[in-house]
Amino acid sequence: MWWKSLLFIGISVMIVFSYVTPAPNQLIGESSRILYYHVPQAWIAVLAFAMSMVFSIRYLKHRVIIEDDRALVAARLGFLFCLLATITGSIFAKVTWLSFWNWDPRETSIFILLLIYGAYFALRGALEAEERRATLAAVYSIFAFLTVPFLIFVLPRLQASLHPTDAIVDANLEFTMGPEVKLVFFSSLVLFTAVFLWMYFLCIRVQTLLRKRFEET
Repeated sequence: MWWKSLLFIGISVMIVFSYVTPAPNQLIGESSRILYYHVPQAWIAVLAFAMSMVFSIRYLKHRVIIEDDRALVAARLGFLFCLLATITGSIFAKVTWLSFWNWDPRETSIFILLLIYGAYFALRGALEAEERRATLAAVYSIFAFLTVPFLIFVLPRLQASLHPTDAIVDANLEFTMGPEVKLVFFSSLVLFTAVFLWMYFLCIRVQTLLRKRFEET
């Protein structure tokens, strides 16, 4: 399909420009280029967990199993991108602070988030009855997402952190990035989101085929 080729070209161009343009943060240096990958991954994790909550609400309202499938797929992808954000953050920490893990407030909060959604999958795996599993998982997903804004946006700012706080916006909510950096950053954000949506709809198709095969046997 033409849009896949366009997406591939867009990502390729973004990757090249992420290395040939000035580093996002001149004080930190070259390692700050990971911003173009780390932040979009964290953004997609939040987006995916939000989608999981919305589909969970829709399941509880309509009791249609496809909504539970959609919530599950979104949660899986959210967990994947949350894990990727943790890994890229650890790489940045190793280069900048000489240690992969420092129990920095942001590292601690994203670790807790991984545990919360890991428990979501454990809950689903512990229940065999489909309707009961879908119902309890939907309720858990809703409450789990309530922790996301606090863990991602609030908790890391309650105490001093090694993590750069003005890489994107300053205290006055004004962009701190130059024009070239801003172009690459927002291009990366859009392209990562497009990749996520492609993965999401592909996973939904697979989940639908698996469900049909299960119902036929």
